Amino acid sequence: MINAIQKMFLGDSPSWYKTTIVVFLLINPIALIILNSLDYNAEFIVGWMFLLEFIFTLALALKCYPLQPGGLIAIQAIILGLTSTEAILHEIENNLEVILLLVFMVAGIFFMKNLMLTIFTKLLLKVKSKTLLSLLFCFSAAVLSAFLDALTVTAVLIGVTIGFYRVFHTVSSGKAFNDSSHNYLDNTLLNNSGLEDMEKFKGFLRDLVMHGAIGTALGGVCTIVGEPQNLLIAKIAGWEFIEFFMRMAPITMPVFVAGLLTCIFVEKFSIAGFGNQLPESIRNIFNDFDEYEKQNTTTKHKAELLVEALVAIFLVIALALHVAAVGLIGLAVIILLTSFKGITKEHDLGEAFHEALPFTALLAVFFAIVSVIHDQHLFSPVISYVLAQSVETQPPLFFVANGFLSAISDNVFVATIYINEVKAALDSGLITRDQFDNLAVAINTGTNIPSIATPNGQAAFLFLLTSSLAPLINLSYLRMVIMALPYTIVLSIVGFVSIVYLL
Repeated sequence: MINAIQKMFLGDSPSWYKTTIVVFLLINPIALIILNSLDYNAEFIVGWMFLLEFIFTLALALKCYPLQPGGLIAIQAIILGLTSTEAILHEIENNLEVILLLVFMVAGIFFMKNLMLTIFTKLLLKVKSKTLLSLLFCFSAAVLSAFLDALTVTAVLIGVTIGFYRVFHTVSSGKAFNDSSHNYLDNTLLNNSGLEDMEKFKGFLRDLVMHGAIGTALGGVCTIVGEPQNLLIAKIAGWEFIEFFMRMAPITMPVFVAGLLTCIFVEKFSIAGFGNQLPESIRNIFNDFDEYEKQNTTTKHKAELLVEALVAIFLVIALALHVAAVGLIGLAVIILLTSFKGITKEHDLGEAFHEALPFTALLAVFFAIVSVIHDQHLFSPVISYVLAQSVETQPPLFFVANGFLSAISDNVFVATIYINEVKAALDSGLITRDQFDNLAVAINTGTNIPSIATPNGQAAFLFLLTSSLAPLINLSYLRMVIMALPYTIVLSIVGFVSIVYLL
């Protein structure tokens, strides 16, 4: 019976992991009782314990999906009174656009996978230099994120990378390649690349997707639509698209250039796990696959690619002009693509939502932890300390404080708390309008740039970590932290120096 219960609890997770979660659940109420009896600020201390425990579940996402252990921790936080269901609902309401984006936009990208795979396969085959290819991934992701949003671009990166992996796995294993337009059954294309080449290929894909993910942060910080908190900061500050870009440019442009140079550097010198090359045997698989596609492309397949291309143009224009909430634009993409591609069965539609819905549920749990942070004022001491400093030192201190707190919690939440506190200081006459503008720039860049240090710092990174792609290419929490480290160091230093001397 005990063995059966142990197998049921958190499924196939390692026993030590299950034991750790049980310890977390037992120690929280005990700590709360003891600290209360000793007259300490019990809720504040235990609130930090909950935050660190949740980060632990994210760090071991490949051992157990964080929804279950993180959800148990969140439920306990409600039971112990550290937050309430009303407060959690309020956090979710404030981030409804992000949730709608995940539900609909990611599914919309799924129906555009043939076009994306075709474009990026051509890029993969045409560009032989791994350094140049990495730079193109990073640059393209940055530009797209500036005019679309980081989560949408990350969804594209995940879709493309899974497409690459699927082609390789299908051809090398000898299985049939099926999609909505054709069957790939030519056994002459099969190629047993071996385990070594397979690991190199995984490393190659890991490099590209991480360069792309970093690129979403480089571009996302520049414009109103790049990240959710950008729009919030712009609204409170009263900045339009161009003014927002120009105010951020003294910091974002040097950071952008530094990011691209870092991409070249880590690839050239194989730093932090980068520098994996595409094995020639696997390049041949993609060459053969591309040739097969050319020879066997049907009129129906060409028509589908045309439809996907036209909808992609609509997507870019709609997002750039911000004609509606991003999630609603994603819903429109689903309707257009499925209508004109003839996808009308519920089963075929349901497949598109498999990727995003588990992460959407995890994000709701994350908002429960954010609610604990808010209700217990975990970041208030930092805010009070920074506002007490001299006018000249406040922007760089805000940059550092925002970066640190964003890396361990969530950049949208941290930006929301800080910009509201600064706006309150402006309204009460504690700071001038010029001070407010400088602090708003520091808050935006601080929450967007150093937060790349950990997957939980940005929703796009967390989405990548918990996607079905991560286990395929052995992309764990720790590996993401290590691979992001060179970027984190360089971009944070450049951002800090730019705020000190250029703001």
